[in-house]
Amino acid sequence: MTMDYKRRVTMDSSGFVLLSDYVPGVVQEIRYYSTYNFIGDRIDGYEEPCALLTMEAARALKTVANEMNVQGYRLKIFDAYRPAGAVRHFVLWGIEDLDLRMKPYFYPELEKQELFKQGYIASQSSHSRGSAVDLTLLDMQTGKELDMGSPFDLFSEVSHPDSTAVTEEQYANRMMLQGAMIRSGFQPIDCEWWHFSLRNEPYPDTYFEFPVSSAYLKR
Repeated sequence: MTMDYKRRVTMDSSGFVLLSDYVPGVVQEIRYYSTYNFIGDRIDGYEEPCALLTMEAARALKTVANEMNVQGYRLKIFDAYRPAGAVRHFVLWGIEDLDLRMKPYFYPELEKQELFKQGYIASQSSHSRGSAVDLTLLDMQTGKELDMGSPFDLFSEVSHPDSTAVTEEQYANRMMLQGAMIRSGFQPIDCEWWHFSLRNEPYPDTYFEFPVSSAYLKR
C-alpha cells in the first residue's frame, strides 16, 4: 500500500480551477475537510472546504450541472481533487489497527484491512490526478439529497451502483446521476455509486501534492 513514485508527483497546480467558478450553484460538503469521514479527523492536505478540479473536469461537470438543473436538481460535491498526501494519510490509518472510531458509521460490515483489499480505498487514487469527483444530487424544491439507498462513503455492497438491495426509486436515482455523468464524459466504478472520473483525463500519469485551497490556484 505504498505510493509508486515511478509515476510523476508534482506541486504544479496550474491546470486546476475552483469548481464553484465554473458551476456557481454547486453545493459543497467537503467531507475530508471535516471530521465526519471514515477516519474521524480532518485529512492531511485539506486546508479549505472547496472543490478543486482540472479545468477539463470542471467544464465537463458544468455540462452535467446544466442538464440536472433543467430537471430540477443541483450537484452536491463530497470530494474532488485529493492531494497525494491525503491518500498517504488513508494508508497510514489503514495500518493502525486500533483506530476504529468510525467503523459503525462507514464500514460496519467489514474489517478495516478489507477496505483496501475490496477496492473501497486505494493506495493510489484517481482523485489525486485531479479529474475525479464524488457527488450526489439535491432536489431544488426540497433542498434535500436524493435517496440513493446508501450514504456517501458507506463501504458496503449496498453502495455498489448495481446493488439489488435498494428500492426501484433509489436505483433510478443512481442511474439518473450515472447517466448524466457518462453523457458528459465521466466513467463510474463498480463499488461506489458516487464516484466518477473523467474518461479522457488530462493528467493520466501524474499525481498532485498541493493542498486543497484556493490560495494555490492561479486565478
